[in-house]
Amino acid sequence: MKNLNKENWIEINAKGRTLGRLATEISVYLLGKNKPTYSPDKLSSNFVIITNASEIHVTGSKLDNKEIYSHSGFIGGLKRETLGNALKSNPSKVLRKSVKGMLPKNKLSEKLIHRLKIYAGAKHPHSSQLSNRSSNDN
Repeated sequence: MKNLNKENWIEINAKGRTLGRLATEISVYLLGKNKPTYSPDKLSSNFVIITNASEIHVTGSKLDNKEIYSHSGFIGGLKRETLGNALKSNPSKVLRKSVKGMLPKNKLSEKLIHRLKIYAGAKHPHSSQLSNRSSNDN
């Protein structure tokens, strides 16, 4: 029988994928809803690696019309940026914010978001975890 509590590293290629649909898939893996041992109050053993985040696709006119908001916490500290500009400057920030919005609003979400590793290109430093996973699953 497989050990279901062992760390699982899931690699997803974001090239040509739609932002919202990709974020939904990532949040399911981070929460552990793909496992039979899912419990909403427990931390899953899944880690998610996203490659090619700079090539995410957005539908409609969201690149020009949708705005990303952030606040510094000080008076007058609201910052706005269109989705198109945010995707050009920092695509990993856009994807991370999208996934974080789909996670539960509790103490567990901060731990879950740290298990998400996003890279703009195809290379990442987690190849050893992926190779260990494939050799141990046999």
